[in-house]
Amino acid sequence: MKKSFLPILLLLLAIGLSLGAYIGVKKVLALPFRATNDMLHQESWPINLDFLIPAGIHIPERMSIGEVIKIRFKGHKAIWEQWAEAIMATVPIRYRYLANIVFYGFWFFLFMVFFRLFTFMGYGRAFRISLLLGGITYFFMPDFRPGRLDDLCAVLIPLAIIMIKWKFFGNKKRIKARV
Repeated sequence: MKKSFLPILLLLLAIGLSLGAYIGVKKVLALPFRATNDMLHQESWPINLDFLIPAGIHIPERMSIGEVIKIRFKGHKAIWEQWAEAIMATVPIRYRYLANIVFYGFWFFLFMVFFRLFTFMGYGRAFRISLLLGGITYFFMPDFRPGRLDDLCAVLIPLAIIMIKWKFFGNKKRIKARV
């Protein structure tokens, strides 16, 4: 009982600190920008919010700090990004999905070849790890469809396959003990 109490207490403490930080940051980002910045200037704080003000943008009285941060770091698209979006808009969506699948398959194939040539991994383990590493690489690479849903699927499906394999077909001693 004593051995399990400390990890549970530490886990609850970590969850509490994380939740407190999340709620605190959310409340700070909801504060009105101009009133907060004016108050920081009046009280001569060493840090104020002037560095967040985007050039050429009027900040209304009710705009929150979070909205100003979104405007400040939204950034403008480069010419090549605008050009790529114009071309991709003419390509039908099913071909973009097909291109994404081929792109993911390319990364999977490269990892599979690497593991089979340079390690002593079996086909099953190399297949699962290649799916996962291909998904992670695909997640961070630009692809032909905007959004994160396909990127998350490329990582979560291999993770689910690995977890299912580990849970149901994992350690032979554990499986014999279950039966």
